[in-house]
Amino acid sequence: MEKGTTVTSPSVNRASSPARPARATRSAADVVASPEFKALVKRRWSVSMFMLVLLFVSYYGYVLLVAGNKEFVSQKIGESTTLAIPLGVAVIVFAWLLTAIYVAWANRSYDPEVERLKNEIRH
Repeated sequence: MEKGTTVTSPSVNRASSPARPARATRSAADVVASPEFKALVKRRWSVSMFMLVLLFVSYYGYVLLVAGNKEFVSQKIGESTTLAIPLGVAVIVFAWLLTAIYVAWANRSYDPEVERLKNEIRH
């Protein structure tokens, strides 16, 4: 190497780390009282409650269907399986799907905003 040349070592995971502000500027109380934080909390509750309603409708809809329409869910599918079994499996798969959708939403939208607000807090 020639004299006067500088070598910089690559930073590990530099591209994937979130951008931080040069200096945290607000207290935790200021961030919690901010309209941005309140909107974030409202959005999280809206998404959570919507998913919860879907989950309850699927679970209790299945229970009410089994309790109220035994003839329908007792229909044979194949030699030993009734319609209630695949419907129950569908409720469980639907719950997993809702969980996956929530995690994807949180990773894409909610978590980055939380990190941004956390980085604004001075310690």
